[in-house]
Amino acid sequence: MNIYVATSWRNEFQPDVVRWLREDGHEVYDFRGEEGFSWREVDEGWQDWTPSEYLRGLTHSCAKRGFKRDMDALIACDACVYVMPCGPSASLELGWAIGKGKLGIVFIPKLREPDLMVKMAHLVTDDFLEVRERLTEYEQARKVLREARVGR
Repeated sequence: MNIYVATSWRNEFQPDVVRWLREDGHEVYDFRGEEGFSWREVDEGWQDWTPSEYLRGLTHSCAKRGFKRDMDALIACDACVYVMPCGPSASLELGWAIGKGKLGIVFIPKLREPDLMVKMAHLVTDDFLEVRERLTEYEQARKVLREARVGR
């Protein structure tokens, strides 16, 4: 299954989640990969931007490339695993995926602050075993549906 892991660059759990899902045989998008986007590509002083500098930064070719890469992976995914703690980009990614009918899972290995709207996800858990089980159930159900369509 193709999985999009949505979280923050600062999330210390992201590398392990990506590795565990890959060990389970899934294709996993890693935004930290070789072509990963960093605001430093746009401006070394990005952390001190004003709102208008940020708006200009969004139009930079590196930001456009990073956005396209992330969106292409999000469009292609079957499921989105949201790993807390994270910020607005990951929240938008999970919400978009769920809105498109993809499986949405929230994994909470560490909590920065409570968030009510995670309740829209198909699973909210602090146990990675539950994440694995739900992905397996979802993958098996999709397989049964595909086979039923082929059998018609």
